[in-house]
Amino acid sequence: MILVSYRPRGSDDPWHAGIVHEQALVDASAYPLSRADTAVGQAGLSVRTLFERGRPYMEEVFAWARAQFEAKSYLIPLDMLELGPPVPDPDKILCLGVNYREHAAEAQQELPAVPLFFAKFRNSLIGPSSPILLPRVSTQIDYEGELAVIIGTRCKEVAEPEALQYVAGYSIMNDVTARDIQLQTSQWTAGKALDTFAPMGPGMVLASDIPDPQTLMLTTRVNGQVVQHESTASMIFSVATSIAFLSFLMTLEPGDIIATGTPSGVGFKRTPPLFLREGDVVEVEIEGIGRIRNPVMRGRW
Repeated sequence: MILVSYRPRGSDDPWHAGIVHEQALVDASAYPLSRADTAVGQAGLSVRTLFERGRPYMEEVFAWARAQFEAKSYLIPLDMLELGPPVPDPDKILCLGVNYREHAAEAQQELPAVPLFFAKFRNSLIGPSSPILLPRVSTQIDYEGELAVIIGTRCKEVAEPEALQYVAGYSIMNDVTARDIQLQTSQWTAGKALDTFAPMGPGMVLASDIPDPQTLMLTTRVNGQVVQHESTASMIFSVATSIAFLSFLMTLEPGDIIATGTPSGVGFKRTPPLFLREGDVVEVEIEGIGRIRNPVMRGRW
């Protein structure tokens, strides 16, 4: 089961929290305890609201949803719904750069002494099958498959051994990048924060289902061709190290997203370079989490 944000297909409704298993969804707002909350009953329960109610409440909702799937009650067919990014409204999206040894080597960069990070924003987030829109301002659009960490509990100055206790779960992000814009300055955000440049999903797997995030195989494909294939064990800074480091700089809030860097095989370092074009399809898959599959289309700007 995975936690998702969803809405009826073709609508502009707010994103609601749901739990998906196979090809069906249970609305988290239907959990009996939330029925007493009139506001939630009318507006639906968001993923961030679910986090803010605490880990025990979220575990109760998942246990209830498991029973609904077994009883085949409260089920909504997935083909009626649109899935968005698991957390469509995070307070922060923090992305690590140069966090795999082979990627540092292909980029001809020294291994960083501390985690390097930059920001993306909500405008970049799209769902697991939504289109990546090519902007007019760049001709060098690249892919970067990444493990995404979603914070579940507010934390500040946490020690590395305790850092994973604050994780709600894990997801997948494609850190799409406009290389020509990124490399114009030493600050990478300009090439990273474009609209639709953070496909994410297919949902969030609970942290309890992934006890060690450093043992996952990540694979990226462009038009079916494998372009990245590496284990998260190859990270320079582990998930726990990165959370601890970031939490000493800023308070991490429920729903915050940390993209943990990409392995080697990115397009701009291939010979010849492999940049995304209209009609391409990019897939990122991480074992134990699932797969996102995003078509590439020409934007209207």
